[in-house]
Order: sequence, then C-alpha cells, then structure tokens
Amino acid sequence: MDRHQQGPRSLGEIEEEVLAEGREWTRRRLQEKLQEEAARHGGVFPPQPEKSVAGTKRAEGTAHRRRPG
Repeated sequence: MDRHQQGPRSLGEIEEEVLAEGREWTRRRLQEKLQEEAARHGGVFPPQPEKSVAGTKRAEGTAHRRRPG
C-alpha cells in the first residue's frame, strides 16, 4: 500500500524511519572512512596480527603453569 494513501503517521513511526535512515548513513560513512584508512596503509584494516613461530606459542603457554609443590 502506498504511504500517501494511508492515514497520518504517528510521531513514533516517523521517528523510527528517520533513525533507520540515520543508522544507514552512519554505516556508509564509517565504511567509507575505514576504506580510506585501508587504502592509505595499503592493506586490510584493521591490520591482521602477524603469525608467530610455533615454538613461541608453546613457551608462552608454559610460563603461566602452576609449579608442583
């Protein structure tokens, strides 16, 4: 049904519509800013963590183990 053929809309309906439009605008603006930042740094944003050597992870895991006794 066409919106113009319905009766007058409530303040709540209008507010809900405008808030949804605002969220969409904000989402698009954020996407643009993040894309600009990624292009500026020449890669994926946020940067992916570097892969660690397998031995390093094991050593970190044992440092917090409880000692017997």
